[in-house]
Amino acid sequence: MRIAVTGATGHIGANLVRLLVGEGHAVVALYHRPERLPALAGVAVETRRCDVLEPESLIPAFAGADVVIHLAALISIKGDPGGLVMRTNVEGTRNVVAACLAEGVGQLIHFSSIHAFRMHDSGAAIDEDSPPADGSCFRYDHSKALGEREVLAGVERGLNATILNPTGVIGPYDFAPSRAGRMVRSLFAGRLRFLIAGGFDWVDARDVAKAALDAVRLGGRGERIILPGHWVTFLELAALCDAAAGRRVRRFAVPVGMARLGLPFAEVFDRLSGRDPLFTGESVAIIAHGGKGCSGAKAARVLGFRPRPLADTIRDTYAWFRSEGRLAR
Repeated sequence: MRIAVTGATGHIGANLVRLLVGEGHAVVALYHRPERLPALAGVAVETRRCDVLEPESLIPAFAGADVVIHLAALISIKGDPGGLVMRTNVEGTRNVVAACLAEGVGQLIHFSSIHAFRMHDSGAAIDEDSPPADGSCFRYDHSKALGEREVLAGVERGLNATILNPTGVIGPYDFAPSRAGRMVRSLFAGRLRFLIAGGFDWVDARDVAKAALDAVRLGGRGERIILPGHWVTFLELAALCDAAAGRRVRRFAVPVGMARLGLPFAEVFDRLSGRDPLFTGESVAIIAHGGKGCSGAKAARVLGFRPRPLADTIRDTYAWFRSEGRLAR
């Protein structure tokens, strides 16, 4: 098949295009930022620059495609002051849907997020029937829910589309790296001695990529499928990182309330150092819920989804960062 992938230079994209090529598919890897093209170095794909906010760039990119896998999105844990998060994730998805319909693309696999659901309902389990994020939620969360609405509107117009909702993604081929990649690199290096007393659900980028390919064969029109991995506390995640790196580090759990008190100082430090923050008011609120209880029952039933052990993911992630000379110093 000829498969076009938006956001192909991102973390999931870098894993996905390698899988697709390995399975013998002709891949059109669509990218927005040329500086991220090294993520595709050595992979036999056709590359094409496009912007989901420029509809005229999508039509030729999708021409002749049997399948489009839409990964391009803008993630934020600090609101949407310029409006670009909402535009990219909603208007951009609308443009992708329109281009698929215009070009007669046989199938769209749309990557949403677990954040498309109401994550701030503390303690509530999440499955595909859980309420979507709305205007009372963080802007990123709401944008992903509205993006799903654009896909479902396309389904009403005849588009064959499946929506995938992964939890927190970690794993190899994290070239940028992602925020999660930056966090585990810091843990590998023995940093982050104080961790928030909470946790999150983490899934391997390779398992998510395989689920996308399986969804091409098995996904249903208009179906939404959550892709969870394993929920662990941050102290447990750190212990796995320490084991992979072969070091022992004493770490401490900080209550969520205390972490909130320290946020203004962390934000000032990040601003002065020019770093994109790992922890903000939004990320601490997300940790307070933690994505605990995300159901993978539908993914297992429909796609045969079986996430690998988290220890394997962490070990392979460490090995990849080390082989690429990308471990934090």
